[in-house]
Amino acid sequence: MMPFSPQDLQAVALSMKVATCATLLSVPPGFAMAYALVHARVPGKSLIEGVINLPLVLPPVVVGYLLLLLLGRSGPLGPLFDRLGIRVVFSLSGAVIASAVVGFPLLVRSLKLGMEAIDPHYIRAARTLGAGWWDCLFTVTLPLSGRALMAGMTLMFARSLGEFGATIILAGNIPGVTQTIPLAIYEYTGVPGGDTMALALCLVSIGLSFVVLLISESMARTMKRGSRP
Repeated sequence: MMPFSPQDLQAVALSMKVATCATLLSVPPGFAMAYALVHARVPGKSLIEGVINLPLVLPPVVVGYLLLLLLGRSGPLGPLFDRLGIRVVFSLSGAVIASAVVGFPLLVRSLKLGMEAIDPHYIRAARTLGAGWWDCLFTVTLPLSGRALMAGMTLMFARSLGEFGATIILAGNIPGVTQTIPLAIYEYTGVPGGDTMALALCLVSIGLSFVVLLISESMARTMKRGSRP
């Protein structure tokens, strides 16, 4: 089998970095959004949920182009990022943002389903015993949503690992900077004789995704055993 080049190894490392950063950065707002959708009485909740889930049904290229219009230097948020010293377009930050936006709905949907499955009597009992809002959140809601959080993070990580359309529009395909595994595979498909390396990177992507799923299942089983009396 043809050995991987330094550029290929960089693509693998960048994919892991982008997926990890996008997932971890999305957890706090994802949890807050899911909690608001389940427990808060907000007008237009269905509309809000529809906007959150929009990246699931839109072509990733459309999502990337909209992000480019929004976050580009001439876009509404472009000057803000410039003042903060954050370069979004054609940068690693852009790749993370693109992956986060595309994978965010999967995280929120998993958390929402997990929170909806929590028996309301548990929260009422905690309130009756004198627990405040924060106590209920950290001692009841968060622990009982643990498996849903793990599932959502796994789905988002896997989705970010394979993100292509939005990333290539917003961050470009720059080797060593924004080129992730899917972008490297795309580049190899346009090179004569690149099929072998494209297939090799496909196998790497499959292997990484499979390992992530195994780790997630193992942690979910551990959490399930720990929750038993």
